[in-house]
Amino acid sequence: MGRQPVLNSSGQAVYKFGDVSRETLERLQVYVDLVLKWQPAQNLIAPSTIPDIWTRHVADSLQTQWSYPEARTWVDIGSGGGFPGVVTAILLADEPDAHVHMIESNQRKAAFLRTALRETGSKGTVHPGRIESVAKTWTHGPVDAVSARALASLDLLLQLAEPFTAQGAKAVFHKGQDFQREVNEASARWHFDMVEKESLIDPMSRMLLFSNISARPE
Repeated sequence: MGRQPVLNSSGQAVYKFGDVSRETLERLQVYVDLVLKWQPAQNLIAPSTIPDIWTRHVADSLQTQWSYPEARTWVDIGSGGGFPGVVTAILLADEPDAHVHMIESNQRKAAFLRTALRETGSKGTVHPGRIESVAKTWTHGPVDAVSARALASLDLLLQLAEPFTAQGAKAVFHKGQDFQREVNEASARWHFDMVEKESLIDPMSRMLLFSNISARPE
């Protein structure tokens, strides 16, 4: 399965998992197997997407780390089942100075995330709790980039990420076909520089890359 081309919604081959290192592919396979094992009890992904897990979730999540390949310390907010946080940690597993922090309020999902990191041999820390609370009391050093996928509106994401972006962290968020409306709404409350990249998986979706983020004066 892992060596088959990943197709986007237009049927175009966008990525071959065989192009990554054997060690990375093995870690991704371990992670997918864990997701499928825990799925009946945890509902980690939408049941309808299980047959397309490699495309809809794994390949889609690879785009997060690719967005800022130089970033070594990540914070993934609302991590859920680990897409993209665990995938980012797997891609950075062989980088000695890399670390992925995952914030997840659901205790059972937090337990799954710890298991996924351990079983894949990836470096990361799971912070169980509400995003606002964990971010407010952050004592784990500087952060290079913040990520989130299928979590909240862009305006709210920028608010949740502010404790990190105010210190210079960049941000990357996966957004669907309604992304332009969300950008327009967020622009009323936030200053930012943004790079818009078409998703490799769905040409109607976007990877939105943010830097120099600050709240507009009230």
